[in-house]
Amino acid sequence: GQTISQPYTVAYQTELLEIQPGDKILEIGTGSGYQTAVLLHLKAKVYTIERQLNLFKKTKLFFDKMGYRPKRFIFGDGYKGMPEDAPFDGILVTAGAPRIPKALLSQLKIGGRLVIPVGEDHQTMMLITRSSEKEFERQECGSFRFVPLLEDKN
Repeated sequence: GQTISQPYTVAYQTELLEIQPGDKILEIGTGSGYQTAVLLHLKAKVYTIERQLNLFKKTKLFFDKMGYRPKRFIFGDGYKGMPEDAPFDGILVTAGAPRIPKALLSQLKIGGRLVIPVGEDHQTMMLITRSSEKEFERQECGSFRFVPLLEDKN
């Protein structure tokens, strides 16, 4: 019941992050691991979260088989991010969020970039750059359609 982003969308989101080798990247929505693999090939240190248990288990087997080694790969709620591993140079969200999770904004380094599709049925790709402790610059980067980003309510 999930989808994989088109290669163009994966490339576009990746380009918006402006990744440098060694950057610490948080990926929300591991899915099949395709985006993770792209980030690893760019020499990023990848921390990734998947909330669909069956997909998490299948992707873990794929990573092991293919030799992909994210720094951390967890089953959990992407809305919460990984505060214990923050701050991040970049955060990439691979599902449509009705709003920008405050937890993700707080986990960005100053100068860090968050790429997230925001909206219900259709999303606007947002690029948010943390310019100071409390200030963020927002840029709209086109229209897309993603599966919804689901939040654990407990």
